[in-house]
Amino acid sequence: MQTRIHENLAGDPLVAEADDILRACVHCGFCTAVCPTYQILGDEADGPRGRIYLIKNFLEEDAIDASAVAHLDRCLTCRSCETTCPSGVQYGRLLDIARGFTEQRITRSVRERLLSVGLRITVPNVAVISLLYCLGRLLRPLLPRVLRSKIPGLAVSAPLATGTAQATEEVVVLEGCAQRAATPGVNRDLEKLLAIHGVAVRRVAAEGCCGALDYHLSAQDKGLARMRRMCDALWPAVEAGVTSIVSTASGCGVMVKEYGDLLANDPDYADRARRISELCVDGTELLERFSFTCEPARVAVHSPCTLQHGQQLPDALPALLTNAGMTLTATRDSHLCCGSAGTYSIMQPALSAELATRKVHALTGDDPDVIVTANVGCHIQLSGIAETPVMHYATFIASRLRG
Repeated sequence: MQTRIHENLAGDPLVAEADDILRACVHCGFCTAVCPTYQILGDEADGPRGRIYLIKNFLEEDAIDASAVAHLDRCLTCRSCETTCPSGVQYGRLLDIARGFTEQRITRSVRERLLSVGLRITVPNVAVISLLYCLGRLLRPLLPRVLRSKIPGLAVSAPLATGTAQATEEVVVLEGCAQRAATPGVNRDLEKLLAIHGVAVRRVAAEGCCGALDYHLSAQDKGLARMRRMCDALWPAVEAGVTSIVSTASGCGVMVKEYGDLLANDPDYADRARRISELCVDGTELLERFSFTCEPARVAVHSPCTLQHGQQLPDALPALLTNAGMTLTATRDSHLCCGSAGTYSIMQPALSAELATRKVHALTGDDPDVIVTANVGCHIQLSGIAETPVMHYATFIASRLRG
């Protein structure tokens, strides 16, 4: 795809990057077949190829209307299209760049502005989001269904029933923001599993937010600032020789793995960001090194988009559960998004709800005992409507250890 960049945009390095991405697209349309929003809406402009043309038009005209912005807003950024694309188009990166530019040229409604600012203030603030979840659990029976569905019950962490090994390595486990408030037992359960195999966990003071929420809500400067603060918080542990930086929320993990690219042009942070990205692993990647003897169960696997498409680890969660002795039940369209997609469930509630309903039907058709996932957003989204229990893999495996 060839573009004639508008003179107002020419010379901007981000525009040049977007142009390079656009030129890789050959208009084949394979991406459309795997796009969740296109499957629901049936509109070319609500699929990756159509959105790519909208971005192309913007770069050539330096103008965009409300209708085009609405089509871009409806994208989940699930990146299923990237997994399918034979040309390697970096669609997610292209969309982030485009959203950064178009946000400066449109006027959002009061509702949209309040939602965006409210989410960016609330979710990364662990004290505030934890208080809200605490109050939500107390008042849950009185809340409207749409709010009740966002508040998962607290899972009881299983006691460690097996002996622990002498520590031979040390890792950092990222605490996260929403996960710390919504499913606080996950990292404790991971720590128990690691202790069995001699892996110690190092805590990082003032960890903060990874920057994903701000960055993907078009507050990209604020997102980058959070990334720099995260680098500052993690760097002493890197210098101390930790072997991995582990994320148990795949949405945070994919962002930290991209620090090296996003901060590549920052002379003060480029080297540190690259090293932190190199050390970052998903929890499933770390646990696959070890064996666990568990009570068997029939498990439906939901691999989050951030794990299978963002981190390109589509088999990590199924392999981990299979190696732990679980029977995996059949799931249709496992590549499709559940509709959580960070803040998407709040910003685009109708589409999100439709995707969640479809996903739960696909996961439960083979009558599993439990649905297991790897990201807090998916956990909240699925547990809000599924009658089958939904668990994070760390909590699930820890709860079924033998001996």
